[in-house]
Amino acid sequence: MLSLNGVTHVYPNGTRALNEINLEIPKGMFGLLGPNGAGKSTLMRSIATLQTPTNGSMTFDGIDIESEPEKIRARLGYLPQDFGVYPRVTAYDLLDHMAVLKGIATKAERKDTVETLLAQVNLWDVRKKAIAGFSGGMRQRFGIAQALIGNPDLIITDEPTAGLDPEERNRFLNLLAEIGESVVVILSTHIVEDVADLCPRMAVIVSGQVQLEGSPSDLISDTHGTIWEKTIARAEMSAYAERFHIISSRLQAGRSVIHVLSDADPGENFESVAGGLEDVYFTTLARSRADSDRPVVEE
Repeated sequence: MLSLNGVTHVYPNGTRALNEINLEIPKGMFGLLGPNGAGKSTLMRSIATLQTPTNGSMTFDGIDIESEPEKIRARLGYLPQDFGVYPRVTAYDLLDHMAVLKGIATKAERKDTVETLLAQVNLWDVRKKAIAGFSGGMRQRFGIAQALIGNPDLIITDEPTAGLDPEERNRFLNLLAEIGESVVVILSTHIVEDVADLCPRMAVIVSGQVQLEGSPSDLISDTHGTIWEKTIARAEMSAYAERFHIISSRLQAGRSVIHVLSDADPGENFESVAGGLEDVYFTTLARSRADSDRPVVEE
């Protein structure tokens, strides 16, 4: 269990990247969903002991992350948003080097570890190929391989599927799902489908604060009766935006399909729809931004 209590981080320039984050993250896949700039990467770096929060506490299975970082690092696998590699080194040699850095000293143990991981992430056939020749998805799978060195109990992935084509994304998500059956895996992303496909628990973070937490199915149920849909001409978008609370829109055959948020029937031939996790996410963003735009009333 990973426990975050009141985690706050303020950068030297005054930017409050995290504001009182409280989360309990059990074994399995946990989705941390939020827009770019929401504070997800700051939180991931803090859990990974790469920076120290300004306030709050973080524990993993009773280990204090701030005061005992070396114990966490021994149990941690981390795939950052920007995973740097030595491009001219082969996949096998680089993974072997990383195994040395992770403390696997004996050659026989490293050989077993490297070969097992390369097979697990489906890179065995290209083990002698330089990383420079890898596709984006292959690099991400290599990134997961290095994160799995030492059989970690806590795995952090930060925007792991950004930029991947659909086929590579599916391969990568299937791999994460397999890994996440017995350890804590945090999937930090702004891609709603990744969380919907993989995570039995999730949270939405906006402007450094947790706005929503729960299971995707429960959160979707909570929107019942509040999401309404209508297909309109693209030229009508501005007029509808002035009269309704539009949370999302998409193009379909040259027209705009809009979803609006309303506790009651908005009229004008809108149809009630069951909605999905994307509606939950966009509703949370809309409400958060509306709250931040409200003037502060001093008493």
